[in-house]
Amino acid sequence: MQLPQTTSHVQHRIIDWFSTNARDLPWRSADRTPWGVLVSEVMLQQTPVVRVLPVWQEWLRRWPRPSDLAAEPSGEAVRAWGRLGYPRRALRLHAAATRISSEFDDAVPATVAELKSLPGIGDYTAAAVAAFAFGVRSTVVDTNVRRVEARLFSGTALPAPSLNAAEMQLAEALLPLDRETSVSWNAASMELGALLCTARSPKCAACPVRTDCAWLAAGEPEPTYQPKGQPWAGTDRQLRGAVMAVLRQAEHPVPRSLFFTPAVGLDGPAEDGDPPLQRLHALASDSTRLERILADLVHDGLAESSAAGLKLPG
Repeated sequence: MQLPQTTSHVQHRIIDWFSTNARDLPWRSADRTPWGVLVSEVMLQQTPVVRVLPVWQEWLRRWPRPSDLAAEPSGEAVRAWGRLGYPRRALRLHAAATRISSEFDDAVPATVAELKSLPGIGDYTAAAVAAFAFGVRSTVVDTNVRRVEARLFSGTALPAPSLNAAEMQLAEALLPLDRETSVSWNAASMELGALLCTARSPKCAACPVRTDCAWLAAGEPEPTYQPKGQPWAGTDRQLRGAVMAVLRQAEHPVPRSLFFTPAVGLDGPAEDGDPPLQRLHALASDSTRLERILADLVHDGLAESSAAGLKLPG
């Protein structure tokens, strides 16, 4: 793929911007561990930094090594996941920790291929951990990187709705050959997308490469599609989250009848001040739908069912 001759210059300006504007995040610190980087990458999927940071800090305090997490029941990982959303990620991290502990001598593997062999670790996460934990030259492409590269080099307002071959070819062509520079480019382009080149209100005036941006040069053309938001109120996701909040707080199996009958909350206050059962009942979901949600959680491994009721997996 033929790139403009100014590409390297543009990339170095973004890297220079990153060196003075990057957020101070613990998974970027000099004393970061590969395990900490892996945990951060899984937590940050579809979840903003502000929500991830306190949960990540507590995880690393409690489970500083993969073997520490592997020694606990998977339900403890789900409990500690809190309200990050998509809690199956907690199960995948627990499964990955178990594999790392047993097959890699408690050390996160350093190659993309080995990382992809871990449960729940796909192309993006493997590339990101290899780059940011071990300094490997790998092509890291998340939503922020895709948006930066689409605007800067392709002149489009947004990347395609899903990653395609042309985008990967562009990202691979843009990856600097020098290993250290490639890692810096991955981090810098991602940060530019997160802080300035945002989806809805890009801060173009503060962008270090605004004079080289193909999208600005084209007159800021509108997107060819409207990105769909992530609805929450009234969805199965909201109901699943309410049920999981009940299970996270409970130390013993929760009788099934309590999910359906308004009752006093479980021990202790919930995060928002109201007991989780009260918040669940406030959703006023019909019993058929709630039965399906409970069955789905058991099927997904996020809950266990017995005659005593439902609880987090052991």
